[in-house]
Amino acid sequence: MPPEIHGLIFDLDGVITDTAEYHFLAWKRVADEEGIPFTREDNEALRGLSRRESLNTILKGRPIDEATAQNWMDRKNTYYLEHLEELTPANLLPGVPQLLDDARARGLKLGLGSASKNARLVVSRLGMESLFDVIGDGYCVVNAKPAPDLFLWVAGALRVYPTQAIVFEDAEAGINAARAGGFFTVGLGNAANNQPTIWLPSLEKASLGEILARLS
Repeated sequence: MPPEIHGLIFDLDGVITDTAEYHFLAWKRVADEEGIPFTREDNEALRGLSRRESLNTILKGRPIDEATAQNWMDRKNTYYLEHLEELTPANLLPGVPQLLDDARARGLKLGLGSASKNARLVVSRLGMESLFDVIGDGYCVVNAKPAPDLFLWVAGALRVYPTQAIVFEDAEAGINAARAGGFFTVGLGNAANNQPTIWLPSLEKASLGEILARLS
């Protein structure tokens, strides 16, 4: 028997839109200012992580005091927000509008689960506020991905059980979080390495009907 799916929960960056370049440029600017090596390859390890976990990863064990860490994170966020001014609905990734419209037509609840504390701003810049029933961001829970807390929080707000929801993720931390929470998972791009329930190269040609059928 196929599972009874009542909700879809989406990560934001790399799934709905791609602001990875903005994050890279902002962290790179801070790293350059502080004389810390930081490459595009290093940036790949930050996918799905909170701002603090991203900084810890960049530091690679280098000790800094809390005030300095907060200053660096604040500067990174300021630089990132400058780049977000460029974001418009044209920055939605291919296939996303069609998938969300199909989900709405089927009566499914839609949630967003992003570690970013700027998630609501990004959603607003994309013109998508009315599409999501629930938006979970970096302010909603204490334990960030790969802990399942954020996705569980979104599912609870949607009033669906994890076993009745599918999480769409492109990051290792996100797939691990969703699996730990008991969700079905659709892994995108490099997320295939984390054994999602279903893997897709992207949402560009994704069919919700086929995704639901494959769960059976």
